[in-house]
Amino acid sequence: MRYEIPAPMLAKAAAAVPDPAETAGGMLFEPKWDGFRGLIAWDGESVEIGSRGAKPLTRYFPELVDALPRILPEPCLLDGEIVVASGEPGAQRLDWESLSQRIHPAASRIALLSEQTPAMFIAFDLLALGEESLLAEPFHQRRARLEELLAGAEHPLHLTRTTTDHATAVRWLDEFEGAGLDGVIAKPLDQPYAPGKRTLIKIKHARTADVVALGYRIHKSGSGVGSLLVGLYDGDGGLHQVGGVAAWSDKRRQELVDELAPLIERDEAGEVVTGEGERSRFIGAKDVSFVRLRPERVLEVRYDQLEGARFRHTVQFERWRPDREARSCTYYQLETATGYDLADVLE
Repeated sequence: MRYEIPAPMLAKAAAAVPDPAETAGGMLFEPKWDGFRGLIAWDGESVEIGSRGAKPLTRYFPELVDALPRILPEPCLLDGEIVVASGEPGAQRLDWESLSQRIHPAASRIALLSEQTPAMFIAFDLLALGEESLLAEPFHQRRARLEELLAGAEHPLHLTRTTTDHATAVRWLDEFEGAGLDGVIAKPLDQPYAPGKRTLIKIKHARTADVVALGYRIHKSGSGVGSLLVGLYDGDGGLHQVGGVAAWSDKRRQELVDELAPLIERDEAGEVVTGEGERSRFIGAKDVSFVRLRPERVLEVRYDQLEGARFRHTVQFERWRPDREARSCTYYQLETATGYDLADVLE
């Protein structure tokens, strides 16, 4: 028996925790774990860890591959989040920086980090048990089966906590931020598993988006990266420039030149390929050319709002996302404001 790992079910952003009474069958709320999405397949012989993108995560977390066969009572396919914690007992929080360092090409480095910063797996859905697929089952049944399966689970495998109470979910949104979590997930209880579909709801502390690095402009001093241009894919697969990230320190500007060098596009003669950025009446004759990058590296940014197909203001760098594939960075992930009549504001 070998499981086929599906694309994970995804979530759309919302500004507030939804009222479960407005969803047929009700909703279940979970903490939003800040880690790498992982689908773990244990077929009784080997463990595979699929990811949100096309990149398997199995080789990066040998401690999970080693531990899970001893913990899981029978073959299964789990959906959840891989996280790393840091800090003293009683004051621990999720550590994104340590987690992101686990995506490393050297096996020796991975082995060392698996001991120094061991990962945990937080399970929140059960997609198959033995030879039985549960994808078509409603979430409340999958959750009940998951609780039964993991009743005796031990570290590093954990079952995420849940609530059906709206007030508790709102409190979690505030309280859990101190532990490094970044929001709450709302899941319809009567819903089957929908691979690749954004049918869940995520409520985060700030608007963020995963974007693709498209190129960079040289700093006005003539040295280092002044701004990083970023883009998103549309529904037809077209990649569009949506804004820029700036405000790097002098040291970081120089470091970025070296970090981004392997991604620079070059022509047949080996020369750097440049592009012409968009102009507006505010920049006049200013040079808007930029060094083109192959669209392979993903970063998470904070933004205030979308205006048309672009971010209205310069966005703020949040972190690199080595676990994400560039093609997964689409407009569909963005939160857009609900329409509101201006007359109601003026009253």
